[in-house]
Amino acid sequence: MAQTTPEADWVSRFADEVIAEAERRAPGKPIVCASGLSPSGPIHLGNLREVMTPHLVADEIRRRGHACEHIISWDDYDRYRKVPAGIDPSWEQHIGKPLTAVPAPPGSEHPNWAEHFKAAMVDALRELGVEFRGISQTQMYTSGAYREQILLAMRERDTIDAVLDRYRTKGKNGAKKNQKPVDEAELAAAEGSGAASEDDGSSGAGYYPYKPYCGACGTDFTTVTSYDDTTTEMAYECRCGHRETVLLNEFDRGKLVWKVDWPMRWAYEGVVFEPSGVDHSSPGSSFVVGGQIVREVFGGEQPIGPMYAFVGISGMAKMSSSKGGVPIPSDALEIMEAPLLRWLYARRRPNQSFKVAFDQEIQRTYDEWDALVKRIDEGTAQPADVAAHARSVRTATGALPVTPRPLPYRTLASVADVTQGAEDQILRILGELDPANPVENLDVTRPRLDRAERWISTQVPEDQRTRVREEPDAELLASLEDHQREALRLLLDGLDEHWSLDGLTTLVYGVPKVQAGLTPEAKPTPELKVAQREFFALLYRLLVSRDTGPRLPTLLLAVGADRVRKLLGA
Repeated sequence: MAQTTPEADWVSRFADEVIAEAERRAPGKPIVCASGLSPSGPIHLGNLREVMTPHLVADEIRRRGHACEHIISWDDYDRYRKVPAGIDPSWEQHIGKPLTAVPAPPGSEHPNWAEHFKAAMVDALRELGVEFRGISQTQMYTSGAYREQILLAMRERDTIDAVLDRYRTKGKNGAKKNQKPVDEAELAAAEGSGAASEDDGSSGAGYYPYKPYCGACGTDFTTVTSYDDTTTEMAYECRCGHRETVLLNEFDRGKLVWKVDWPMRWAYEGVVFEPSGVDHSSPGSSFVVGGQIVREVFGGEQPIGPMYAFVGISGMAKMSSSKGGVPIPSDALEIMEAPLLRWLYARRRPNQSFKVAFDQEIQRTYDEWDALVKRIDEGTAQPADVAAHARSVRTATGALPVTPRPLPYRTLASVADVTQGAEDQILRILGELDPANPVENLDVTRPRLDRAERWISTQVPEDQRTRVREEPDAELLASLEDHQREALRLLLDGLDEHWSLDGLTTLVYGVPKVQAGLTPEAKPTPELKVAQREFFALLYRLLVSRDTGPRLPTLLLAVGADRVRKLLGA
């Protein structure tokens, strides 16, 4: 098998950099890699890059024997911004409250909005082999864990305001002229770490980097009107009319504004590596501003971290977690095995965009994966590809479940389609694919078989499903020309001898060659390819009443020899 080297792939290169940086900053201490996720709605496949990038780097660091922790900060103390599509409009009354104070969507078993959307992600990460320590920002803020950091930020509010003011005046014209524009969908898709669009604490009453939640209505439609550094006495007023004066050194019902909160956490947790989304590419963004605030206010350092690119869905519009119906990691894991989904994130550098296929492209993705495995087994794969595969099938703590006998996904999908999931028929067909090495138990084809069946049942429209005819198409058979009848006779005469996947492949492609006076092994000419397409279309019409369908060798095996003979007029 081909061997990788430490510098062969992007994960190893970042691991090198992070280990060196951690040794400089805090020798001997565990290395901290971080992600941030806001459970404000479905945590989608774009947000998953926020987790997979540091996971892969942290896992490589662990493989090398270093103590390394991957933390995920759940931004569940963020404000509830808007009611997503499909949710009762009455939830509008909760806008401005912390996500953990908003009721879960109707019918949910979870105690609040944040826990509802967090749960699906936690389950998916477990299946993906992602080890992490979750940190609830609700728990951290309401327990007083950040009290000293909050008091420090309020004392240094003029310093923070000055940092922010360097960018407020730049406006849109502050960006470089050659900077690649970032569209609205990409900004929304990248909004995984905190509240990128949250205000920065400015108000007519002065600058305060802290936002209290109202003691009367529970929302953050509040304005701090005064603060005393010596006593920590803070006065605020709310849109609802409520006014309150509290001692901030005892008050735990509020949070730092996002552009201060994020750098505060970098210093508090000692984060060495954390990626950021495309919303951090512009001057004045949270990451750029945070780098100055963490040094000037909190005495810490900005993490190393790449900006990660957009993740799309094949056949769908760009994702936004603020809209309903976007695929989440658990949706992908229903139709593909965990190692394959890991591979999609491992094989591309963070700044490279890619798509996760939910349409027919998933078959091509699986073909690429199987071809890679074959090259690895043969020792011909490139080192970076070997590394990406190794990171996909196992973590530092163990291997992920794999299918013992991974038959082609497109074959399994076709069989599941034609049989409508009937296990006895599936076993019969799979047992005939390779008579020399028959499948004798469906368990050896799982979990890939289950994923293919799920893809057929949930992602393939009903009008594209395959329905084998019950009776021959007598009208079509009666209208056939002599060369078409001859083609069917050649196919039927060769069925018994060629009854396997490879044999039927040779047979169906060979019939037009034989009719043209060539051998079945002859290379096809352009004219021959036309004849093959016409022959295939005829078979599809006779078998499934359409011009196209699953690969013909698989379809013939699925239909069965006797029924094929009947439908082809034997």
